Amino acid sequence: MNEKALRVLEYNKIIDMLESKATSSLGKDMCQSLKPSSEYEEVQSWQKETSEAVMMMLQIGTPPIGPIFDLTASLKMASIGGCLSPKQLLEVGDGLRTSRSIKKYISSNGVNKDKYPVLFTLADGLQNHIELEKHIEQCILTESQVSDNASSELRRIRKSIESKNAAIRNKLESMITSPVYQKYLQDSLITIRQDRFVIPVKSEHKNQVKGLVHDQSAKGSTFYIEPLAVVELNNELRELVMQEHAEIEKILRMLTEEVAVVAPAIAVNIEILTKIDFLFAKGKFALDIKAVEPEINQHKRFRIKNGRHPLLPKDSVVPSNIWLGDHFTTLLITGPNTGGKTVTLKTVGLLTLMAQAGLHVPADYGTELTLFDEVFADIGDEQSIEQSLSTFSSHMTNIVKILRDVTANSLVLFDELGAGTDPTEGAALAMSILDQLKSKNIRTLATTHYSELKEYAIITEGIENACVEFDVETLSPTYKLLIGIPGKSNAFEISEKLGLNTTVIAKAREYIHKDDIRFEDILANIEKNQKQIETERDEAIRMRLEIEKLKNSLKDKEDKWLRQRDDLAKKAKDEARAILKEAKDEADEIVKELRSIKSSADQSRNKEIEEMRRRLSDGINKNSDSAIDADVINEFAPEKLLVGDSVRVLSINQEGTVITLPNDKGDLSVQVGLMKMNVNLKQLSVISKKKKDEKVYNKVREFVSKTASISPEIDVRGNNTEEAIAILDKYLDDAAISSLSQVRIIHGKGTGALRKGLQAYFKGHPHVKKFEDAAYNEGGNGATVIILK
Repeated sequence: MNEKALRVLEYNKIIDMLESKATSSLGKDMCQSLKPSSEYEEVQSWQKETSEAVMMMLQIGTPPIGPIFDLTASLKMASIGGCLSPKQLLEVGDGLRTSRSIKKYISSNGVNKDKYPVLFTLADGLQNHIELEKHIEQCILTESQVSDNASSELRRIRKSIESKNAAIRNKLESMITSPVYQKYLQDSLITIRQDRFVIPVKSEHKNQVKGLVHDQSAKGSTFYIEPLAVVELNNELRELVMQEHAEIEKILRMLTEEVAVVAPAIAVNIEILTKIDFLFAKGKFALDIKAVEPEINQHKRFRIKNGRHPLLPKDSVVPSNIWLGDHFTTLLITGPNTGGKTVTLKTVGLLTLMAQAGLHVPADYGTELTLFDEVFADIGDEQSIEQSLSTFSSHMTNIVKILRDVTANSLVLFDELGAGTDPTEGAALAMSILDQLKSKNIRTLATTHYSELKEYAIITEGIENACVEFDVETLSPTYKLLIGIPGKSNAFEISEKLGLNTTVIAKAREYIHKDDIRFEDILANIEKNQKQIETERDEAIRMRLEIEKLKNSLKDKEDKWLRQRDDLAKKAKDEARAILKEAKDEADEIVKELRSIKSSADQSRNKEIEEMRRRLSDGINKNSDSAIDADVINEFAPEKLLVGDSVRVLSINQEGTVITLPNDKGDLSVQVGLMKMNVNLKQLSVISKKKKDEKVYNKVREFVSKTASISPEIDVRGNNTEEAIAILDKYLDDAAISSLSQVRIIHGKGTGALRKGLQAYFKGHPHVKKFEDAAYNEGGNGATVIILK
C-alpha cells in the first residue's frame, strides 16, 4: 500500500489509537508495524483474530496482561554462560508470571475452546515454569537487591555484617561521647569514608587521635580519621562485605543457569505474549469505537452500513450508507464546500485500509468490504512554493502518478476533481479522467461541485450521482450520503445565511442561465422529496419493528398462557379423578361391610344392598366425568405468589393482600380490608405489577451501569487505615459483583503502616482469595495485587 494514501487518509492516527490499547512495549511495536494486506486468506485470518479477542473480553472481561519485556539480550547472555543482574532476573520472572496468568485467563474460564481456536492455540503454546518463577521471586527483591532468603549463607553473612556494624558503632559511640575525645572532634557523629567508619577530627588535633586518615574537608579544617581501635573491626567488616558480594554473585549465577535451561521456552512465551497483547489491543480498539467485523469479498464491491469516520466524535456524526461496485463503478459526490464530501471520501478509504489491516470498522453488522491491491487518494491542497506548484499543478501531479500506477484492482479517491483552473476546462478534464478509469473498470469515488459533471453522471452508464446532506439552517453537514441524487451547491443560501447582502445575491442570480437555475431547483426538489421519503421509510421501519416486537411479545404471552392453561387443566382433572376414586373405594368398602353383617339366607336384603352399590357406582362415575369435563379452571390463576402481593379474590370481586404463602394444595390466607379469609390459588388473579417492575428495572439498570464502569485498580493514598478500609469495603464488593478476577490497590510506601493495616484487613475479607505485593514496575510494595474469589 502506497505511503501517500496511508498519510492522506490518516491511517497513522488509527495505528496510534491502536497502540494506546497495547500493554507492553513489544505489543505497541507490533501495532506500529501493522500494514494493510491484499491477501484474502490473511485478511480473513486477521479479522477472525480480532473477533475472538472482542468476544472473549465481552464474555470474561479484560485479560490480565502484565509486564512483557524484550528478553532477547538477557536470554542470550544466560545461554552463553553470563550472569544476569537482579533487574534482568526480575524481568524474566515477570514474563513467566504473565505467561501463567494469560494461560489461565484463556484456558481456565469455562469458555468454549471451539469458539476461540486462535487464542486457545496461542495459550497452548505458553509454558509455565512455576518453580523458576517462585525461585526468582524468593531470591530477588528489587532491581538491585537480593533477598536474605536467597540462601542460608547469605543470611548468615548479613547477620554477621549487622553484628559487626553494631560493634564498630558501639566502639565509636563510646569514643565520641568520651570527655577525652570530645574536645578533639569537630562534630559528635560517626560517618563513612571509602567504606570505612570514621570520626571527624579538628585539623589541629589530628595527631591526638591515633588512626588512619581517609579524607579531609574542602577547607582542611576537618580530618576524617579511622581510630586504631576499630581498624581491625573495619577490616573484618570489609571481608564480610566481600563475602556477601561473592555469595550474591553465586546466587545470581545459579538463577541464570536455571534461566538458561528454559531460555528457548521463555523466548517462545514472549513471542506469544506479544501476539496476544496485540490481538487484545485490536479487540479493545474495536470495542472503544463500537466497531464490527466486516464481511470480506473478492468481487470489487463494497457496502458500508451506517459507517462512521473513526476519528470524528461518535455522538456528533450521522452515519452514512455507501455502496459501490454492483451497478456502477464510479460514484460522483457533489455538494457545497464544508458539506462533508471529503469526510465521505476519507471514511471509505480509511475503513477499507482498516479492514485490510484486520481491524474492525465503525459501522453496523452487514457491512461488506472488498480487497484492493492499492488505494490512491488525491485529497487536500499540497501546493509547494519551493517547487512552484499551484493548487491545480499539485493536484494534477498527483493525478498523473495515480493514472500511471493504477491497477485493475485499485480504489481511487479524488477530492474536487478538476478544481483550481477554468471551470469549463476543469470539468472537461475531470470527465476525461473518469472515462479512462471507468473504461478500465476501476472503482472510483470523486467529489466536485461542477454542474457539468452532475449532468455527465446522469447520462453516463456506470457512473452514479450522490450528494452529502447539508443543513442550510444550521450551516452544518450531517455527513449523510444520498446516493442517486446530484447535490445542490447551496452557494446562495449559505452566503445569505452568513450575512451577504440580499441585493448582491439577487444580482448574482441574474448572471446564472435560466436552465442552470431550473436544474438547481429540480435538484433541490429531488433532494427534498428524497429526505421526505427516507423519513417516512425510517418511520415505517421503526413501526414495523415495534409491531414485530409486540407480535413476538404477544405470541410469547399466548404460548405461556396456553401452557399454563393446559397444566392447570391436567392438574385439576388428576385431582378430580383422585378424589372420585377415593370416594368410590370408600363406598365399596361400606357396602362390603354391610353385606358381611347380613346372613346369607336373607337373599332379598342382599339384592337390595347390591342394587344400592350399583347405583352408587354409576352415580360416582357420572359425577367423575362431569368433574373432569367441566370448565371450572381459572385461566388467570397465578402459578406462585409472595407475601405482600396484590391479588383480586374472584368469588367476591375484591382486592386483597397475600399474608401467607400457599400450601401444597394451593390454599393461602388473604387480607381483604378488615377481613381475613382462606382461599385457593384458583380463586385469585394477580393485580398488575407494572409500576413495581419499572422500579426494579431502573435499579437493575443503575446496577449494570455502575458495575460496567468499575476500574481494576483504586488509589487510597492520603487516607488513614480506617478511611481506606471504608473505601475498599465497597470497592471490593463492586469488583466481585463485576466479576473482576484481579484488582490492584495503590496505597503507597511511606512508613508502611497503611500497607500493613490493609493487608491485615485483606486476610479476613470474604472476597479475597489471595494477595501479594505488585510487581516491581507496577508499584512494588507501594501497591497490593488482590486475586478475587
